[in-house]
Amino acid sequence: MKLSQHFHRLVLALLIPAAVSLGQHAVPAASLQDRIDLAGPGDTIMVRQGMYEGNLLLAKNVTLLGIGYPVLRGTGQGSVVVVTADSCTLAGFIIEHCGGMLVQEDAGILLKSTGNTIENNQLRDILFGIYLYRSHGNVIRGNRIVGRQELELGERGGGIHLWDSHYNRLIGNTVSYERDGFYIQNASHTWIESNEVFALRYGLHYMYADSNTFLRNKFHDNVAGAAIMYSRGIVMKHNVFNHNRGFASYGILFQDCHDMTADSNIVADNVIGMFFEASTDNLFRRNLVAQNDVALEMFANSTNNIFTENSFIDNLSPLMLIGKRTETRWGHEGRGNYWSSYKGYDLDNDGIGDVPMKIQNVFTYLEGRQPNLRLYLYSPASQALAVAAEAFPIVDINSELDRQPLMKPVALGSRGARMNNREEELAVPERRIALWMGIPIALLMGIGLSLFRRVHWRMG
Repeated sequence: MKLSQHFHRLVLALLIPAAVSLGQHAVPAASLQDRIDLAGPGDTIMVRQGMYEGNLLLAKNVTLLGIGYPVLRGTGQGSVVVVTADSCTLAGFIIEHCGGMLVQEDAGILLKSTGNTIENNQLRDILFGIYLYRSHGNVIRGNRIVGRQELELGERGGGIHLWDSHYNRLIGNTVSYERDGFYIQNASHTWIESNEVFALRYGLHYMYADSNTFLRNKFHDNVAGAAIMYSRGIVMKHNVFNHNRGFASYGILFQDCHDMTADSNIVADNVIGMFFEASTDNLFRRNLVAQNDVALEMFANSTNNIFTENSFIDNLSPLMLIGKRTETRWGHEGRGNYWSSYKGYDLDNDGIGDVPMKIQNVFTYLEGRQPNLRLYLYSPASQALAVAAEAFPIVDINSELDRQPLMKPVALGSRGARMNNREEELAVPERRIALWMGIPIALLMGIGLSLFRRVHWRMG
């Protein structure tokens, strides 16, 4: 048996120029798949620049290293690279042209094993980018994934897709033009750090996945920055959710989430900064929520959440509440939040306002019931109605109060490194609010007075 194998290798060596190194020996192969099949466990295969057509299967523990970014071009059916052996490495390739079947989960790279390293690859013309199927303990690092821009959002796959896969590390990847940047389902103890995700539906789509950590990621220019659902024990720190705009777009959506910590994140220039439904017992601390149309939208079933030392700056509306009240705790250990719209004072100079911050006025209260009124949020009519309601408090709106509002914005927690120029640009974008032209002031005032009279009549 050994003699036959050596004879086979000798014939290949005579017929085909060497293009790969197996361990310490240069051994040629008729195709890249043949080279992989001939390798021994633990061998390193160096693949030179060029085009390699056909799908690949890594069914043994090997390291596949590209020199000069060789192209692995699939057949257009199935996944380009399938890894079923543990502890493989795939690095330095351009991977393209997988199949187009969502139900078959066609991907650039499909992992069905544990302990692999996938790094510094460029994936293009793919449905799913990197798909982890019951695949644990992998490192996915430094990859660039670009989906099929010609497809509608619903026809694309996920950039990095985890299903029933645990203890994975996703670090320094860039994902664009997929359906979701990261789709994570039934995947616990995942570490997601320093990734950038843009130009897709959800930057982060998260379901039934507990005890995960997100650090220093950037989710921008998507339909929604993140949709986090049905999960517990998540930690989010130093992330940027910026300029996610579209119909009903969110910086972050929390659906049925519990026992989370969100610290020192930037949520800026979104339609709705953060949305909450059926989410309880979460801590939001030292976050910057700035220049959103609505800073926070909450259903009344989101209770016992703590907001402390956050900075709410230049949002058109600070809170849109669906329901009467939320039992939110707008402070912790004597410190509330900074609100740029706060009109109170601090006579004792302790940095905390002497009068509570009423988070909603009568107009934003009405907006929670009639969202179309947002068009007039900063009109003279809305301002007149708010002033009138303060002078004559005839409308019983909710009692959401920050009783210890801060007089100055709070610095974000330490990132361990200074933000670069690009991060600063994403963090505090230049807001371009179009001036309303052609709407007569008299008409706006008339709308405000009409609303005021209607509310007064109903309450009477």
